[in-house]
Amino acid sequence: MDTRFEPADGGRDTALRDTGLSARPDPGMDRFARLVARVLDAPVALVALVTSDRQILPGLVGLGDPWARTRTTPLTHSLCHQVTFSGEPLVLNDTAAHQRWCTHPAVVDLEVAAYAAMPLTDEEGHILGSLCAVDTAPRAWTEAQLDDLADLAAACSAELRLRILSRRMAHAHAVAQDASQRADAHAERTRIALGRSQLLLRAAEDLTDTTSLAEVRRQVRELVTSDLKPSYVGLVLVEDGRLRRLTDVDDDPAGAVERHYETYHLDDAWPTARAARDNTTIVIQNTDELVAGGYSDQAVAAWTRLGLCSAICVPLPGTRIPLGTLVIGWDTNHELDVVERAVVTALAGYTARAVERALFVDRQIAVAHQFQQAMLTELPEVDGLDIAALYRPAAAGELVGGDWYDAYSLPAVKSGPNSSTLGGVAVTIGDITGHDIEAATLMGQVRSMLRQADLDHLGADPATAVRALEHANRALRIGASGTLVHGHLRPMRSGHWELVWSNAGHPPPLLRSPDGTVDRLDAAHEILLHPSLVPQRRTTHRTLLPPGSTLLLYTDGLVDQRGHDIDAGIARTAEWITDHPEYSLPQLLDSIADQVGGPHPEDDIAFLAVRTPDAHNQ
Repeated sequence: MDTRFEPADGGRDTALRDTGLSARPDPGMDRFARLVARVLDAPVALVALVTSDRQILPGLVGLGDPWARTRTTPLTHSLCHQVTFSGEPLVLNDTAAHQRWCTHPAVVDLEVAAYAAMPLTDEEGHILGSLCAVDTAPRAWTEAQLDDLADLAAACSAELRLRILSRRMAHAHAVAQDASQRADAHAERTRIALGRSQLLLRAAEDLTDTTSLAEVRRQVRELVTSDLKPSYVGLVLVEDGRLRRLTDVDDDPAGAVERHYETYHLDDAWPTARAARDNTTIVIQNTDELVAGGYSDQAVAAWTRLGLCSAICVPLPGTRIPLGTLVIGWDTNHELDVVERAVVTALAGYTARAVERALFVDRQIAVAHQFQQAMLTELPEVDGLDIAALYRPAAAGELVGGDWYDAYSLPAVKSGPNSSTLGGVAVTIGDITGHDIEAATLMGQVRSMLRQADLDHLGADPATAVRALEHANRALRIGASGTLVHGHLRPMRSGHWELVWSNAGHPPPLLRSPDGTVDRLDAAHEILLHPSLVPQRRTTHRTLLPPGSTLLLYTDGLVDQRGHDIDAGIARTAEWITDHPEYSLPQLLDSIADQVGGPHPEDDIAFLAVRTPDAHNQ
């Protein structure tokens, strides 16, 4: 087994000693290992340092005993030794496929099936060890994963360099009392640099979990504010040749300025535009520099209204062109040193990846919402009835639900040889279980099957159609589950309409009579739809709608809210219907959604309302 080192170099041994790390757990190094395991989805991750006679593991996650207990291995069991010797990354997708590595003791004894490692270096370029990701099964490491591992190795190297520097500074302070003032200054710079290294580590962790642009901006603002103490942090994104600010919803001076100058052209004379256009960092130390730089009057006005004295504009690196610009400003003259610029540039890289991810999620959500909206019904025009519907998505944009409504005319048919002709309109409100694109797809299937069931059983009651839907759902293994109310409205004499309905586990419809009283039609609340439940006998109920009646069907997102009783929500809805007879149906639905559902509903809401006009309006 080859355990040679690079040519003997006392500087490397000194650097290893000055890290202060040994074969004991180190919280900072363990944090890097946890981050590697999470970002690369690897079961094992290591911070490995190679000394002259062994490998020590101050940071690890997922490694079993005895290695996890001793935090050390012999050099014969160190793949990291190869990285230290060569100075190059080592990436193995399948160790069993490599003749050189398949019998390596580290591969055999540590059960290494896939391995990826990046060198860890000190300030002089000595290879101290490696940051490693290990899998117990073969895997193809992606380019993005290797880029992430390289970024984390750079941050870990910075941490090691700072520790080395801190230890040496402390030693210098102890042996050179006359240089204490200079040592104190270095220690302060080291403390600040260490904090900024931790800032980047936090950025890599916190921005990984963001899924919306609002989250990205909030996280970036919190990260930067805690360390660099700016007075303003902004994000500007490139969209179709223009720049758009991510505006602040808070009613504060910065938010007002952002909304006033929300969009402008990429070729306009703004520092943010120039940074994105030229892919270069723009630093402005004072207002005179801004004016002398030839920037527009609008840029100077925005600068003044934000109260800025100095700022840095850093492009957000994209795959082909910058995604936009990260802006950090101070209300005092702030001299940016080399370390601060490097920190801000690295932060812009993490921010850019988070922005790309958020934009991708936004596009997926937009497509899902468009798909869902496209499947909602166009309401029929029916003589003697007013019909309106409304769909309100949940406040959390990533939720795409299965709430739906439907209304369609029923062909006229005689129910028997001596019976009257039946026709009218079918009305349905439903909620398919789930909050994803699958729920929206199932909703479309259920709606179509229920329509087909009505048309295949002309003259039958709604319960028959619901039973047919259940049978098809089970027989075809569609897997839809949820609740619904399905009804038929049939015209009677003198402007009256008869409602015949069946309820499969859904909140009860509300019926406002001409005298203002509101009844809950909950006598027929039966078992919900579910493919694992044996279809039960469905009950049909009937009631009469005189002229001037209003029928409201709704989904549970309106009344089933966290911390509130569902019956109280239904009662509030009934009270609102009673108190606002003058509202048109669209006005009524909008007002109920606002007042009962609230400005930020936790679930999506669907409504279907039917009104029989009173006699003098017919």
